[in-house]
Amino acid sequence: MFNHIMIGSNDIERSKRFYDAVLSVLGAGEPVRHQTAAGHTRLFYRHEGNTLAVTQPINGEAACGANGGTIGFKCGSPEQVKEFHDVAVAHGGKSVEDPPGLRESDMGAMHLSYVLDPDGNKLCGLYRVK
Repeated sequence: MFNHIMIGSNDIERSKRFYDAVLSVLGAGEPVRHQTAAGHTRLFYRHEGNTLAVTQPINGEAACGANGGTIGFKCGSPEQVKEFHDVAVAHGGKSVEDPPGLRESDMGAMHLSYVLDPDGNKLCGLYRVK
């Protein structure tokens, strides 16, 4: 259904340091850096057919996190969920909600962790228990 997710950044180099570290936990490599004709920098992280793009806002206004929005990243184990969280916090992210761990609901059992990136975008590391 999705081709890519694009989020804004007020400091593209800070975002690059953050996402380089956090997405390396999931196996993503260096982003493709793109400069638009208007001079805006964009970073495209590609991994397993998915793309996360980080961009300077093209309208010249400040980037901000989406209230109620979350970007979920599939992890391969409960340990990777915790590592995703810990690496994010160590690189300028902020832990939010409950500590990383198992959550059970009518949607099934999942290991989850939630962080805000340096621009306030909410990220989730998720491992669904089979």
